[in-house]
Amino acid sequence: MKLSKFKFKLPEEQIAQYPVEHRDESRLMVLNAKTGEIEHHIFKEIINQFDENDVFVFNDTQVFPAHLMGNKEKTGAQIDVFLLRELNPKLHLWDVLVEPARKIRIGNKLYFGPDESMVAEVIDNTTSRGRTVRFLYDGEHDDFKRELYALGETPIPRYIKRPVEPEDAERYQTIFAKNEGAVVAPMAGAHFSRELLKRMEIKGINAAWITLHASLSMFRDIDVEDLTKHKMDSEQMFVEEEAAELFNKAHEGEHKVCAVGTTVLRALETASMANGFIKPFEGWTNKFIFPPYDFTTADALVSNFQMPYSTMLMIAAAFGGYDCVMNAYDVAVKEGYRFGVYGDALLIKR
Repeated sequence: MKLSKFKFKLPEEQIAQYPVEHRDESRLMVLNAKTGEIEHHIFKEIINQFDENDVFVFNDTQVFPAHLMGNKEKTGAQIDVFLLRELNPKLHLWDVLVEPARKIRIGNKLYFGPDESMVAEVIDNTTSRGRTVRFLYDGEHDDFKRELYALGETPIPRYIKRPVEPEDAERYQTIFAKNEGAVVAPMAGAHFSRELLKRMEIKGINAAWITLHASLSMFRDIDVEDLTKHKMDSEQMFVEEEAAELFNKAHEGEHKVCAVGTTVLRALETASMANGFIKPFEGWTNKFIFPPYDFTTADALVSNFQMPYSTMLMIAAAFGGYDCVMNAYDVAVKEGYRFGVYGDALLIKR
């Protein structure tokens, strides 16, 4: 499968710049992957597609304010810094991305905040854009994190052509986010309101919770035409025993399992066993899924309408079938669906 197969013409005005007012009132396209049939709904009507004892699997990762603006020592040059992963809490070591990377070398100091009170020293190069920095801070770790996060912004993607606003801190997050660690929000889950979750519970639809801390790898440009040569960054994930039991009970009883988002689908496939069941898992995954791929876990997938060339589009195409999903995307463009993290949703049923 080639990268160029995932090009499609997306009018700029269909890239959602803001979320809809109510989470569960975005549009929902339902795609039957067996027949290619397409239906158009409002998201909260997704409940009508599932029955008692079916299971929705959600990602409960929490996004933190990972985007910082710093100034380089001596020159004062403005540097974009993206916090990726805390490596050592005691030493305040972090993996970060810097832009423009050519200006930042080992030994440089970066200053943050209006009074430049937060200082970081670059101690290593990790990739062409990546650096390891040590924040020079003498206080308690909790105080350090609080001050660091107060300087940060919600890390909305760059195709949202507006400044970050206070509303983004809430809306670029699911209502059930609780395990901090992601720099990319699992936005398929952001369509679920408390009211919708309650209605699902009343209907007898079960919810299982896994954690996958999504990284910038989800938005990183793919620079190879041959997709077999693309490497995803490793992301930390957790599948607890309770989630595995809920999944396996549904699988054994031939009830439907719906993966809410491509992060969940990747986590399930990482934790899967040969017989279609999953096992508890704690570790890292760099699984990259693109067509053709033989899924053994979920029966349905909820995903936002994704950008051209994105890894999330590739996973959806692998799940629903390349021709079927790309046709659905053509329909979505023609019908005025909204794309991106604040866009509309696609439910693929197999």
